[in-house]
Amino acid sequence: MDLGLQNKVAIVTGASKGIGRAIAQTLAHEGMRLVVVARSRAQLDELASSMGDACLVQAADLTNADAPAAVVAATMARFGRLDLLVNNAGSTKRGDFLTLSEADWAEGFGLKFYAAVRLSRAAWPHLQASSGGIINIIGIGGRTGSAEFAIGGAVNAALMNLTKVLADRGVKDGVRVNAINPGGIATDRLQTRLKTFAAEHHLNPTDAEQQMAEAFGVARFGQPEEIARLVAFLASPQAAFCQGAIVDADGGQTRTL
Repeated sequence: MDLGLQNKVAIVTGASKGIGRAIAQTLAHEGMRLVVVARSRAQLDELASSMGDACLVQAADLTNADAPAAVVAATMARFGRLDLLVNNAGSTKRGDFLTLSEADWAEGFGLKFYAAVRLSRAAWPHLQASSGGIINIIGIGGRTGSAEFAIGGAVNAALMNLTKVLADRGVKDGVRVNAINPGGIATDRLQTRLKTFAAEHHLNPTDAEQQMAEAFGVARFGQPEEIARLVAFLASPQAAFCQGAIVDADGGQTRTL
């Protein structure tokens, strides 16, 4: 299916690995021109090497308050338009609420939440001009509280509300804003958790993955490409009536409304 994304321009943050990398590759395959953003220039350069002039590398620390606007300015200078912003950057520290420090909380909100706020604000007039959109990659931890995921749950819940806020504004301005909540996805971060789970339960890697998936209440873990294909669909005219949608892509892990 032709998704109608040819020659449009997207910014993808957290693009150096995992879900963000898969999103960038999938959108490039659909013919989009990409601005890939992360802290690691080496990983971004390797990703961009297969995309040629259709990809602009922006090695930036998005916790720097000036960085988001600089990324958007570089995008406009290179491509002259912006059609899609994918806010994917950011991870949060796990741990008991009583042991997490003020710095842990500030870091968690600084990259994942405030970077999304600043990028969305800087990108908005250009997205309005192109009738473009924003897709926030959030996470199911914002739907169900967990004692070991206090920061991540709070950040994710805030981003879901931000999605609804921007979607409400977007109705008037012609900007579509939606979000995806991934569940357990086979990234480096999940592999680290699997290794810990295997060690704690004295399991081999295959059995650890199976038992951890069962503990999550799912048949298997997802692949980054499955999230990426959902991004491409939500970015396309095929999803034109989706506004403020928050899609749980978690294999059925979230059972609450």
